Amino acid sequence: MSQAAIHTNAPETERPPVPLGQAARTWARVAALSFGGPAGQIAVMHRILVEEKRWIGERRFLHALNYCMLLPGPEAQQLTIYIGWLMNGLPGGLIAGTLFVLPGFLALMALSIVYALFGQVGPIAALFFGLKAAVLAIVIQALTRIARRSLKHPALWAVAGGAFLALALFQAPFPLVILCAGLIGFTAARAGATAFQGAGHGSGQVDKWPDADSLLGERLPAHARPNWRWAARISAIALVLWLGPTLAIGLSLGWDHPFARIATFFSKMAVVSFGGAYAVLAYVAQEAVNGFGWLRPGEMLDGLGMAETTPGPLIIVTQFVGFMAAFRNPGALPPLAAGVLGGVLTTWVTFTPCFLWIFFGAPFVETLRQARALNGALAAITAAVVGVILNLAVWFGLHVLFREVVPVHDLGLKLDLPVLRSLDWAALILTLGAAFAIFRLKLGVIPVLLGCSAAGILTDLLVGHVGGL
Repeated sequence: MSQAAIHTNAPETERPPVPLGQAARTWARVAALSFGGPAGQIAVMHRILVEEKRWIGERRFLHALNYCMLLPGPEAQQLTIYIGWLMNGLPGGLIAGTLFVLPGFLALMALSIVYALFGQVGPIAALFFGLKAAVLAIVIQALTRIARRSLKHPALWAVAGGAFLALALFQAPFPLVILCAGLIGFTAARAGATAFQGAGHGSGQVDKWPDADSLLGERLPAHARPNWRWAARISAIALVLWLGPTLAIGLSLGWDHPFARIATFFSKMAVVSFGGAYAVLAYVAQEAVNGFGWLRPGEMLDGLGMAETTPGPLIIVTQFVGFMAAFRNPGALPPLAAGVLGGVLTTWVTFTPCFLWIFFGAPFVETLRQARALNGALAAITAAVVGVILNLAVWFGLHVLFREVVPVHDLGLKLDLPVLRSLDWAALILTLGAAFAIFRLKLGVIPVLLGCSAAGILTDLLVGHVGGL
């Protein structure tokens, strides 16, 4: 079917949308099965929505995913909002995006409470000691996957290397690294450079599930047509919902109040979090540990381990950071109540912008199909993400495998160096075991996390106290 025919659109009654109740049940199922980070979550969505339910075709799914990859924030959750909106309009997008986050939010809140109250108790500390080793191996796996998929040209390797050096040696701000990478890719692709072309999630089996055979078909629903008036109205509402609480807290309690700092920091993070959860975690860890002092390095790894074991977007780990920040700086509130409010506030300012990006931009996304320059920016950002995740892996590795790390500031460089005699042999053995299970035995994330947790407890029983935070 020609592009012109698609945009003329058949009447809305030709292919009725999925009933909202049925859609909600499907999205709840997607959320319950969405473990293992964005790659696993997107695979679950593809299997259920494209292959099983046949709501949309392969090309439409991939086009929506490529658009979400251009946006800051968790691409898996934004993809649920996009497809939910495409099938059922505004209610569908709200239901899909909310249900995708809700199970992980509730599970991680419960785990955060347990951690805050009992995290220093021997068996619990040993369990998280094992989790740290597994998380380090999982981050390395994510690094190798993204590198194989995205670094197809020496220029992309150069961007990845530059991003790593900027972060590891010069402590460059994460947003600046991503912005520079995007500008490089945008400029090079616009000039015709081939190194930054061909980004995205294309597949050689695009026609296996054609759009024409799906429930939605090839048409563009009436609610999905570009409408500047509607886009402006929904954007204004979303902006108020997103930034309103931050402004209210800052103006009433002062901008130095812990809740104001939490709301401001994670609102900023929501705008610059390109490249997925593992990329933005380096930025969050740098600020939460070294900047604000909300967490110790080991605790950031504990939070990531908990997020890995819960369904939904991996970036929900920010909820744990916000919980612990408020728990330790409660002001006039009881610490546990402050922690819960801090976690809720962090989750709100992290995920509310995702609805804004989709509801505003999705009706105009058809114009991005052949946007070479934007695809070039995506390719460069993805390459930079490899360097960002490598920096995250090195940072995690230092604090998992060594008990002492010495900061060195010399000749304009800022880096941490391990004290070799402080090598933690138990942590090294557990990490190597987790890596063997992932790379050679091909075990999934959950079995590796559970196995390493059990190994951490067993190690504590055999050799004494481990897992000091």
